[in-house]
Amino acid sequence: MYDRILVPTDGTSETKRVVDHAGELAETHDAEMHAVYVVNTSTFAGLPMETSWEDVSEVLREEGEGALDAVVAAADPYDVAVETSIVEGPPSKEIVRYAERESCDLVVMGTHGRDGLDRLLMGSVAERVVRGCSVPVLTVNVGDEESQPAADAAGEARGRS
Repeated sequence: MYDRILVPTDGTSETKRVVDHAGELAETHDAEMHAVYVVNTSTFAGLPMETSWEDVSEVLREEGEGALDAVVAAADPYDVAVETSIVEGPPSKEIVRYAERESCDLVVMGTHGRDGLDRLLMGSVAERVVRGCSVPVLTVNVGDEESQPAADAAGEARGRS
């Protein structure tokens, strides 16, 4: 059913929960895992002109390498191959673009499960990926563990077929 599972990472520690879900699926389906880190270049548009983009880019890429190394380490208990990639651009668009370009069968990504004003103000990369991706998306709630279930409300893959 799945040959390529995409796991976007933002480098937070909560990503391990996402990798655990993706790792189990990948191992069960003998699929490979693709981990992607998106350098969000739009958030640095307001930097002072004296700031060197090369310096900022280098720091962000180092952060990305660390985040991808953490995904590889978290996937180690599973018998799966992991490919890693760093891309630049708006996160939701780049995740969708990567999933479709690399013929991924599933995107497994974390969501903080925000609602109301928090969601309005902060937006949701996961929601934009679910709405914009032709590949099914499984969201794993990585918010407050005490008040939230481990996966989204339905606990199932969502997306457009």
